[in-house]
Amino acid sequence: MKVIRIHEHGGREVLRLDTLPEPTPNDDEVIIRMKTAALNHLDIWARKGLPGISLPMIMGSDGAGVISQLGKVVERDYDLKLNDEVVIAPIRSCGRCAMCQNGQENLCPDFNIPGEGCDGLQAEYVAVPARFIFKKPRNLSWEEAAAFPLASMTAYHMLVRKVTLKPGDWVLIYGASSGVGSAAIQMAKSFGAKVITTVGSEEKADLARWLDADHIIDYTKQPIGKTVRELTNGLGVDVVFEHTGAQTWPDSLRALKVGGKIVTCGATTGAIVKIDLRALFIRHQQIIGSTMGTLHDLKEILQLIEEGKYVPVVDKVFPYQEIQEAHRRLEEGKQFGKVVLSFM
Repeated sequence: MKVIRIHEHGGREVLRLDTLPEPTPNDDEVIIRMKTAALNHLDIWARKGLPGISLPMIMGSDGAGVISQLGKVVERDYDLKLNDEVVIAPIRSCGRCAMCQNGQENLCPDFNIPGEGCDGLQAEYVAVPARFIFKKPRNLSWEEAAAFPLASMTAYHMLVRKVTLKPGDWVLIYGASSGVGSAAIQMAKSFGAKVITTVGSEEKADLARWLDADHIIDYTKQPIGKTVRELTNGLGVDVVFEHTGAQTWPDSLRALKVGGKIVTCGATTGAIVKIDLRALFIRHQQIIGSTMGTLHDLKEILQLIEEGKYVPVVDKVFPYQEIQEAHRRLEEGKQFGKVVLSFM
C-alpha cells in the first residue's frame, strides 16, 4: 500500500510516497480502507520539526474510510461491522488511567495525536483501535467526513468545556477561513452567541457571511481590538477564541471585556507573548489553554452535524499523489476551510 511519510524534517520536498505492507488488526482494532484524509497546520509543523516526533512518520491526523477487517473482539464489544463507513477520531489515549475512565482523554498522560505522536492516517490502509471509530454521518460527503474531526473537536472543547459559551455572549473568533475558525463560528452561532470574526480579503469576507458571522473585520484595513470595542459599545467581548498567538495577542487583550476569557489552542504566528498581570487581575480576566477534545465531544459534534447545525467546510481536494501541492496550498494561506486528500 502507499503511504505519505517523512524520513527527515524540512520543506515540502521531504514528503514521500512510500510502499509498505498492508496492516493486520490486533484483537481490538479495525483496518480502514481510507477514502479521504485532511490536512491541518499540525502536518506542517510535524514536517518542519516538532519535538518528540519519531521518524519515519506517516503523516496526517484526520481521515475517513470503510472498514475492511475486524479484530477478534470488535464485533462483540463495538457496534461496528465490515464495510461500515466511518470517521476516525484524531486522538489516542491509554483507555485505562483515571482521566480516560472519566472521559477526559485529552488529559491522559499517554495522550497523543496521529501524525505527531504516532503514525497518522495518510495511507491507503490504517489500523485503528475500535474505540476511536465512529459511524460517518450519512449527510456528509467523504471529503467533508475527513475535514471535521480535529478542527471541530478543538473548537467544541474550547467553546463548550472551557468557557461554557452562553446565548447572547459576544465572541471574537480569529481566522474565519481556517478549519478551526470556520468550525468555531458555526458552533458559536448554534449556541446563540454573537460572533465577530477576522478575514484578510473580501473573498474570505463573503464566505464568513455565508457562515453567518454577525460582524466581519478585515484585519488588513481595520485595527482588530479597536473595531471590536466599537462594535460592542466599548465593552469588549465575553470570549476571545485565540489560535494565532503573538501577532494577535495585543488585540486579544484589548478586545476582552472585564471578566472575559481568552481561550487559546495555538500559536501559528509565535508562542511568546507579553502580559501585564496587573491588568489581568484588576479586570478579573482569565486566560485558558486547551488542546484537542474528548470522544464525548466528538459524539456531540456528530449530533450537531446530523441536525444540520454544523457543516464541515472543504476548500480544495487533491489526489494523495499531489501531497506537496496540498501542503503548498495550506502554507500559502489561500484556503477557506480544509485541504483534503483523496485516496479514491
